[in-house]
Amino acid sequence: MNKWVLLEHKVYSANSFDIHYDFLVENGIDCLTWKFLKLPLLNQASIEIIKQPNHRLVWLSRIEHELSDNRGFVKRIDHGIFKSVSDKLDSEHYRFILDGELLYGLFEISGNFCRLCKSY
Repeated sequence: MNKWVLLEHKVYSANSFDIHYDFLVENGIDCLTWKFLKLPLLNQASIEIIKQPNHRLVWLSRIEHELSDNRGFVKRIDHGIFKSVSDKLDSEHYRFILDGELLYGLFEISGNFCRLCKSY
């Protein structure tokens, strides 16, 4: 059904506290997943994004979840339905039209960078 979700992931360790964001896109049997350290801002410079192993579909519907083995806490901060404007979802270049509150407009991923544009 072309769902996507943006998760805030708080990671706890003995000496530090880290926050990053996970962006998941429904891909049939699982979710394509990327991580970024700061949110992309509309019509601003590209930011670094890191491809992660695909995640399970259950993450599309979770609102908050404590991770096992003290690996942190995940909270959904945005979600919606996407329209892919890429030829296919299996390359290093993706283009999605997103309808969220934080992420809306054209979201482009190219290699290890992404950007969010209002126009598409």
